Amino acid sequence: MTKRLPDRIETIDHVRAWDAAAERFETPCGAGHLAWRKWGSGPTVIFCHGGSGSWTHWCRTIPVVSKTHTVYAVDLPGLGDSAMPCDPSHPAGSAEALNQGIRRLIPREQNPRIVAFSFGCHISTLALAGLGDYIRDFLIIGTSALGFTDRPVMNFPKERPGMSEEERNAVHRGVLEMLMFHNPDRIDDLAIALQADNVSKARFRSRIHANTDNVKRGLKRVQIPVRSIWGEHDVVAYPNLPAVLEVLGEHHPELQTKIIPDAGHWVMFEQADAFNEALSDMLRD
Repeated sequence: MTKRLPDRIETIDHVRAWDAAAERFETPCGAGHLAWRKWGSGPTVIFCHGGSGSWTHWCRTIPVVSKTHTVYAVDLPGLGDSAMPCDPSHPAGSAEALNQGIRRLIPREQNPRIVAFSFGCHISTLALAGLGDYIRDFLIIGTSALGFTDRPVMNFPKERPGMSEEERNAVHRGVLEMLMFHNPDRIDDLAIALQADNVSKARFRSRIHANTDNVKRGLKRVQIPVRSIWGEHDVVAYPNLPAVLEVLGEHHPELQTKIIPDAGHWVMFEQADAFNEALSDMLRD
């Protein structure tokens, strides 16, 4: 008898169970492969995670969306289980690997949607310039690279050789508190474990691209509908959320946005139920 997968992801064992249940695919990336996971059936949705992350950024979203959709979650180049891109100096190399991966893996007639988070928005925006109407629409969550070049630099705590496990966990908690969560009381053991694992695998350095205007310029070339979901207190929404939404809507007057109260940057983890409800509503359109 097949063991039933947990509906809610609360522990690392739950994450491992969903990982084990996924169909695995590989598409070319640099000298290796781009890693893809697939669950569910129905209309196709592609999830693109954030910087220093992996598919696990979506671990509290996949169990909900895969009930009604085919879900592909990619590990972006140089992150998670994926190889580095041919040109690691610029996100364009990663975008080309994503573009080609989508074309190889998902037939045009499926007309998939892209749902992207943070740095995943950066890569997806660049990829969409070459995908055209292959993609149905584009949902942005917590993007940067919108041209606000005076964004303050965040000095995150860092691991050092010789640290104990308790000290390393404190470092990861500190990063989550500064960047990812609004309420630090919601940083649980699972969030720390996922952060630690994702950072240990991260080779592509995405932070250096956050203060560019690559997403702002890229959206000019995106000819499909764009929508967005934001945590109310997302620190990436610099200088403020209204200013960010104005930039996003500059070339996309159709932009619809849902703001999730009492949530930070990693909105789909911190306020999973509210996020999943908002996303499900948008995917029904």
